Amino acid sequence: MSQFKGQHILSVNQFDRQSIEHIFTIADKMAPYAKRQKRTSVLEGAILGNLFFEPSTRTRVSFGCAFNLLGGEVRETTGMGSSALSKGESLFDTARIISSYSDVIAMRHPEAGSVANFAKGSRVPVLNGGDGANEHPTQALLDLFTIEKELLHSGNKIDGLDITLMGDLKYGRTVHSLSKLLSLYNNIHFTLVSPKALALPDSILSVIDNAGHKLTISDDLQGNLNADIVYQTRVQEERFDNKEEANQYRGRFRLNQKIYTEHCKSNTVIMHPLPRDSRAEANELDNDMNANPNLAIFRQADNGVLVRMALFALTLGVENIVDKYESQVPWYSTKHQD
Repeated sequence: MSQFKGQHILSVNQFDRQSIEHIFTIADKMAPYAKRQKRTSVLEGAILGNLFFEPSTRTRVSFGCAFNLLGGEVRETTGMGSSALSKGESLFDTARIISSYSDVIAMRHPEAGSVANFAKGSRVPVLNGGDGANEHPTQALLDLFTIEKELLHSGNKIDGLDITLMGDLKYGRTVHSLSKLLSLYNNIHFTLVSPKALALPDSILSVIDNAGHKLTISDDLQGNLNADIVYQTRVQEERFDNKEEANQYRGRFRLNQKIYTEHCKSNTVIMHPLPRDSRAEANELDNDMNANPNLAIFRQADNGVLVRMALFALTLGVENIVDKYESQVPWYSTKHQD
């Protein structure tokens, strides 16, 4: 029986290296379906409750796409104002009701710990799509999956990785979750580049430190981008009390091709959880990087579908029979190969 069947996916604290490797093995098997080379109807008749009470494009659509590609159907609620939560209904009551309509639920909510509280009332598995500034476990898994794939091109592994995390490390839940997962590996060199006011929280620093990894902390890009991976995050303006406070940090850690050429290695991989802030006053990851083959942000987003397909298959216990429900794709296009 699957170790994930019927289980909630709420925090990266649930995973060890063995379970991560198992998820990645299943994710690899999802590639033909994600690329539309084949179809599978293994989840035909199953319903995903996609509950997103905070703005989202990639994560919300990625969860829905992943479920559809396994043959399931998706029912969505977007925004707090369009739900009964705006009328005072508790998360517990919402969970009891929606889980009676669904076979699995993906949820995003602006309050830390909210998805775990919701899961207490759910009758079906709940996958955390981000809870405030707390965690984003599926994003961390797809980030780690991407790092592993990108390193393979240069013959390297995650053990011994040199990674720079830069930008808003205080409120960037993606770097919180990714840092915890990376701490399960060996001999990682973390370089943290951020304004002092937006530094990585002490609770995450202690995880890195207790795992015995090397740690460099700076508020300056100079000399800190010569890494295997540079992982950049945007200023999380929605977590600030006012927009003016967030504005003072915009554009502080921008990355363009000139800076890349001067400060990064020739094969440094650039990652970003997206969306990147392309407004002129921010321009944190310049469009002139788009032609750089080491810009992995779109491969990263594509990998999100594979990882979320794997998590749905695992939590619903069908990971070993996906291929038994295969069929051909008459409208297959080679564009999905890119």
